[in-house]
Amino acid sequence: MIAEFVSSAASASDLPRGGVPEVAFVGRSNVGKSSLINALTGLRLARTSAKPGKTRLANLYRVGRGPTTRLLVDLPGFGYARGGQAAAEEFELLTHAYFSRVAEEQAPISAILLVDARHPGLESDRRAWAWLQSVVRAPALVATKIDKLAHGERIRALRELESVFADSVLPVSAVTAEGLDELWTQINRLANTRNPQPAPRLPRR
Repeated sequence: MIAEFVSSAASASDLPRGGVPEVAFVGRSNVGKSSLINALTGLRLARTSAKPGKTRLANLYRVGRGPTTRLLVDLPGFGYARGGQAAAEEFELLTHAYFSRVAEEQAPISAILLVDARHPGLESDRRAWAWLQSVVRAPALVATKIDKLAHGERIRALRELESVFADSVLPVSAVTAEGLDELWTQINRLANTRNPQPAPRLPRR
């Protein structure tokens, strides 16, 4: 396993230009994107916080597992922003700038939408999923914090998630490592996905 922090991007000019496949982690603030990256790599690469809105930049990590190298990208969370509406609009612009690169041959980009297993079917998650499906080919869905649900609760939550999103949902836990091997399989698949279409504008909140 090779894992290292590459850089943080605050604007389009800071985003990478290269041939390394990128897999972006998208999700609401405090859904556990940074914690999941740390769990996947076994290192404390990404800063985590119990307070929402901690990640205000696009943080890029180069990860090699087996013969493939890719960038994992921790995007700012949506649904909350320290600094009010102005900060929220900055996050939206950065996210759009990131995904607007999917049409560029030198920037193969894919995405995973992370949703909190305890809160299935949130409107903001549904909007994000619809938008991602219009931007990248075959994005993936992951339900985080599955360890916080009892057996019966998790069955009901996963059924509701798969009904709402009309797609399969992978349950994972950064605490117990459940689902991490399956998530690596998804990341490897996504890293080989090409996106022929340009990215549309983000939907308004």
